[in-house]
Amino acid sequence: MSHQRSKGGAEESGEGGGARSKLPRLKIPSKIWKNRKLHNNNEGDEVEQVQVEQEEQLEESSRRLIEREEDLFRHDSVNEEEEDELHKDFKALQLKLWKAINDTFTPSSTSSSAGELGVLRSAMASIQQQEAQDQRWRDCQEEQVPRWRPQKCLSIHNILLQNMVEGRIKEAAEDTSGGTDRLSSPVKRQVCRVGRCVKEDLLMVVRRVKNCYPPHIDIMNLYAGLYHQEFSVRLTQLTTAGLDDDDCSYLLSWVNQYYPHEILEHTELDGQIKVPCLGSLLPQDELKRLEEQYLTHKEEKVKLWLNTALKKEQENWLSGRTPEIIDGYYFSPLAVDVIQVMTGSLSEFSCAIKDQRKVQRLTVQLENFLYSYVKCVEEFVKGNHGNVRSVVKAQLVCEQQLRDYITAETGNLSEEQKHGCLNALSALRDCGYRYLTCPLHVKLKKVCWSQLWTPRWLNGSLPLVDLLLDSLSQQLVDLTDLKPVCRELLLCDLHQDVVLKYVKRMMKTKMKSKEQWTAGAQRMIEDAKKISSFFSEKGCSKASWLFEIVCKLAEVLRLQDPASIQLELVTLARNFPDLSGAHVSALLSLKIGLSAADARSIRRSVEENRHGDVSTNHSPPFFSKVKVKWIDNKMNQMGL
Repeated sequence: MSHQRSKGGAEESGEGGGARSKLPRLKIPSKIWKNRKLHNNNEGDEVEQVQVEQEEQLEESSRRLIEREEDLFRHDSVNEEEEDELHKDFKALQLKLWKAINDTFTPSSTSSSAGELGVLRSAMASIQQQEAQDQRWRDCQEEQVPRWRPQKCLSIHNILLQNMVEGRIKEAAEDTSGGTDRLSSPVKRQVCRVGRCVKEDLLMVVRRVKNCYPPHIDIMNLYAGLYHQEFSVRLTQLTTAGLDDDDCSYLLSWVNQYYPHEILEHTELDGQIKVPCLGSLLPQDELKRLEEQYLTHKEEKVKLWLNTALKKEQENWLSGRTPEIIDGYYFSPLAVDVIQVMTGSLSEFSCAIKDQRKVQRLTVQLENFLYSYVKCVEEFVKGNHGNVRSVVKAQLVCEQQLRDYITAETGNLSEEQKHGCLNALSALRDCGYRYLTCPLHVKLKKVCWSQLWTPRWLNGSLPLVDLLLDSLSQQLVDLTDLKPVCRELLLCDLHQDVVLKYVKRMMKTKMKSKEQWTAGAQRMIEDAKKISSFFSEKGCSKASWLFEIVCKLAEVLRLQDPASIQLELVTLARNFPDLSGAHVSALLSLKIGLSAADARSIRRSVEENRHGDVSTNHSPPFFSKVKVKWIDNKMNQMGL
């Protein structure tokens, strides 16, 4: 049975209708991609042969159906039975195509994954054929077009992918056999299973599925967008129900770290996916709420952990317990505990929070802890406790460990916070040094510094420095159980204190002849050598600059020529920028026979020839600890 179709089409004109527009004959190649890899049939494997036939069958079936369509609709009249039969065959083809698409990630047990992907490749070739045929019918009048056109195979394909991805995400979320038992909550296990599914499927797409699709479909980003959307929906559902703090932290780690960096930036996926187009897994408002929940909780936890560690340490002090000795020196685990707390918290933070600037909400807790720590130590050393010396030695080890940690911590602490932390540690160190060196400083005060520059000292009959160093040597035995690095710093501090007192006395000396200054300069160099050798032998090997200062000052005293004095003072000011104009005036006031004009010229030259940027000079402060303002005022009064 046949029937007449109304005439029409893009070429139809006139009221009478005219001849029907003819659809050009479509020559479709049996293969879309000529470079497709065929199976190796050398062994005559029957399963592989079936797979090849399946691949060929889809393309061939699609091509033949299109030819039948063209033959059927080339005439003005169409046989309805043939049309119904052709429509039925097209539906059958579509079912095969959709099955091939649906089996993308689930190859059957009777065929290899390569074979399944071959069928997928063939299905995509068929879809392209059908898309091309849809376009060929596009300009014809509706009543002239087969009732199954347009088939919109590609649109259906995309919808099928969306349903398939949704199903896979749902299956992963509900699967309880995914090896996630080690995770502590149902939320964590679900997030992990879904995230793992996303990763494995996207890797499958880039490794194998991508090669089954033509480039213009951009299947990689199509899949990435679908998985991103479904992952986002799943996470949003979880957050809507409310999360405890632990689950909140875990989910944020997936959103801000694992997903964007370990999945999307995976070695095989990096550069394949248009990541900026995906956006965040969670809406910004929801993400902001979760991050605030996490930060508030983490602030409280870090504060609690640090305070608990300090309280435990204090209880040990007050109980009279002596710190343990490790490798021959007193040790406290407090610094290690604090560093572990901060390192673990900051590492977790870097995964959970996208805006790394917010880390200062955690690091400020470290700064606050250090100030509390210093206060506790200062209060403890004031008490009458038998374990004070051993506790102080252990805390100096903690101070050094914390200082090393904070100095190396460049990315999380702001400059202001780092400065505050180091100031607190300096106060802790000073407290410890004051306590341990108190007997030594008492000895230093008892030294008759006024005997310097006396005739007995000048002629060598009063070995003042020798007597001082012998006494210090006896008392330094008590520091052998202090950690070497801390002992060295303490000795360097003591070394500087000895030299400071020596120089202060020198600047207040009144000599009556050039010969006395010359002899005194020689004696200064000898004393400087003794002091430097003593502390070097005791372990202070980083204070050679103190020897340099004494020798430079001795040279200033020895010289008589104004030009030479000027050169020496300029060099000293460049090497030690804290040498002020008042110090220069004090030194010049010691010179006998130096005219007022020469003194003014030297002072002016020193100021003019200092380095412009003193920040590039890293010499330790020394002269700033020598108070000589009185001499500057006196020189001004004298017009010098």
